[in-house]
Amino acid sequence: MWKGFQKPKRLASELESLTEKYGRFSAQPFERGWGTTVGNGLRRALLSSIEGAAITAVKIEGVLHEFSSIAGVVEDATDIILNLKQVPIKLNTDLPKTIYVNVEQPGPVTSAQIEEDADFAVLDKSVYIATVSEGGKLQIEMRVKNGRGYVAADRNYDEDLPIGYIPVDSVHSPVRKVNYSVEA
Repeated sequence: MWKGFQKPKRLASELESLTEKYGRFSAQPFERGWGTTVGNGLRRALLSSIEGAAITAVKIEGVLHEFSSIAGVVEDATDIILNLKQVPIKLNTDLPKTIYVNVEQPGPVTSAQIEEDADFAVLDKSVYIATVSEGGKLQIEMRVKNGRGYVAADRNYDEDLPIGYIPVDSVHSPVRKVNYSVEA
């Protein structure tokens, strides 16, 4: 059935460019036209099918809805939620987890100020969240869950979600960007 079909015989990675956030891999040779087919399929699978953790709901002290402003904080709730969605998180449990940010001093708030424990870790502690002004404070509770791919905010609403939580759309994939190229 596959007689004469050229299958890849060499899989390799560039070790000198390999980091925690980047890897470059090659597979060769492919039958004519199959490089694009395999490359696109692999790209789609990496972006949509790898399980990861994401913030699925947010509760900000003093905020009733996502369009509210917060006294003593430069950003409004919408901007804070958009910034929180950029925080990469690793969840070490299959159960949903509530995480917290409590800041009472003026200045920038980053993901380094999210209170960590053994069940989860913030993978990039430099993600900007907001700026607290003099006399202001920022208290945020976040629900974190494992999942796959993109989940819309309405699907992140849970019956057990306490009052005051705002469901947000979430991208669970730990892979944020995939490129492929085909050379003749």
